[in-house]
Amino acid sequence: MATLEAVRQVLSGALPRLGCFDLSFSKDRRRKCAFQARNGVFHGKNDVSRLNSMSCKCQKAESLTGATAEDQHRDLLVDNSDKATSIPPNGITSPGINEFEVDQQLKHEKGGFGSNGKPATAGKHKDFTQKVRTNSIEDEAWKLLKNSMVYYCNNPIGTIAANNPSSTSTLNYDQVFIRDFIPSGIAFLLKGEYDIVRNFILHTLQLQSWEKTMDCYSPGQGLMPASFKVRTVPLDGDDFATEDVLDPDFGEAAIGRVAPVDSGLWWIILLRAYGKCSGDLSVQERVDVQTGIKMILKLCLADGFDMFPTLLVTDGSCMIDRRMGIHGHPLEIQALFYSALLCAREMLAPEDASADLTRALNNRLVALSFHIREYYWIDMRKLNEIYRYKTEEYSYDAVNKFNIYPDQIPSWLVGFMPSTGGYLIGNLQPAHMDFRFFSLGNLWSIVSSLATLDQSHAILDLIEAKWDELVADMPFKICYPALEGQEWQIITGSDPKNTPWSYHNGGSWPTLLWQLTVACIKLNRPEIAAKAVGLAEKRISLDNWPEYYDTKRARFIGKQAQLFQTWSAAGYLVAKLLLANPSAAKNLVNEEDSELINAFSCMISSSPRRKRGWKKQILV
Repeated sequence: MATLEAVRQVLSGALPRLGCFDLSFSKDRRRKCAFQARNGVFHGKNDVSRLNSMSCKCQKAESLTGATAEDQHRDLLVDNSDKATSIPPNGITSPGINEFEVDQQLKHEKGGFGSNGKPATAGKHKDFTQKVRTNSIEDEAWKLLKNSMVYYCNNPIGTIAANNPSSTSTLNYDQVFIRDFIPSGIAFLLKGEYDIVRNFILHTLQLQSWEKTMDCYSPGQGLMPASFKVRTVPLDGDDFATEDVLDPDFGEAAIGRVAPVDSGLWWIILLRAYGKCSGDLSVQERVDVQTGIKMILKLCLADGFDMFPTLLVTDGSCMIDRRMGIHGHPLEIQALFYSALLCAREMLAPEDASADLTRALNNRLVALSFHIREYYWIDMRKLNEIYRYKTEEYSYDAVNKFNIYPDQIPSWLVGFMPSTGGYLIGNLQPAHMDFRFFSLGNLWSIVSSLATLDQSHAILDLIEAKWDELVADMPFKICYPALEGQEWQIITGSDPKNTPWSYHNGGSWPTLLWQLTVACIKLNRPEIAAKAVGLAEKRISLDNWPEYYDTKRARFIGKQAQLFQTWSAAGYLVAKLLLANPSAAKNLVNEEDSELINAFSCMISSSPRRKRGWKKQILV
């Protein structure tokens, strides 16, 4: 009863709420704005050249005819389904529980009895308390997400990586990361708040191929930045006027100075999700957006020395952005690449100029799906096959095509591999198989249909069978197992942040909840995701939304983890929204089409020598 009384006081604003912070802004954003788009980006010109800057001229004004940024921010806290709802004094909305419910429950507890003489609500007390707590966690996550919003000329444009009010060391967590914004953007889309996602898509598009260089070398045309920051600077020649400037980072300021490969792929995926959720296809049909899609595709589909259909990338080029031995052809990049190709094919406008690009795209889709499904897949049957591999096979019909030595099979894998289930390995190169289980790559292979239906179910079977290793006390391990001992020293360079079972080296990341949920819903197995979300709810709010967790069972908050991490809250919210409305997941998944299935079957049935001519066989 005391708990319910406290809840009523929180809802009425009588008590402060732990883990939340004030909605007020430290900067006065009352400025008149006029967008300036250079080189015709907003005017539909075909020749989209690189921009020297992306800025907005802002002048202070005594009065405004429109709403201020504070007004816009406050309006976002009101649920779309009920715009008349007032915001409580403490800024917390509670759509699932109201004061009347709490009062009625208190009355029942004080005087309501059933026919058996026992309190009528005794059996419902636990469920009601859990309902109150769950809605409280969701409200807190939404508030964290709203407070992380970044404004460019009074318009929301993204969310910063973390917003810890008590931290004095922000590092680069005060920037908008493209990969970090994806769960935030999807949460807004599922909530019906489309403007911030639209602004993010259009403004990040203008940051492509920025003029900055790394050691006098220009980035490839179409490259998307890892992050950007909104800076407010004085306007030249005017002591009272200022301008907002978007300052992108292509890796020049990152640890290791590695350019991101995944940013452009995620951008295409989010663009498709925006159109699916909002119904607004005008954004993807714009000439500048179509040009941006083509630039990313041309960058990824460019010919080179590599003979594999997978993308060849360096270490640190994706979510695992430090040295972790994933250089080469990491699964995460391949899954995002495949998904982005499918999304781009769906959105590209049919025109003669796109014919060659579409043909190259279709060829790559078939080759990539065959390569990953055939050579990255491992289960007990495949493990036995590798164990008996012959090496130094010089022939077109070699079984051991990549000259893998059986001694590479690690001892941990023998005990880890269940009798039913399997997964896609982390990497494949000549004489090297990275047998580690990388979560994002496997989950997104399910979402994108890169894995077959049987393989997809087997991945979830493995997750269920190895729940204690991959989930334990907090979802979800970024990879398994961790690198330890001399192996850790050699592969990570003795990275003090990537110590065993920490950060990217076997740490647990709550943001992976949303990818797990999409995968489970696609395969009609949502109970797996619901179980993981229930585990997260026990601690994540009490721990102040950490970036990641440490130790094998995720018992400790990460030793260098940022608190109030935006994508930890956003990942949780997306998972909750999708579990409440599973049909919305269809806007995020890629279904395999019949053309790809037929082409894939032809490749498997063809002879080894005929496989050398696959390009001639599958031109579409």
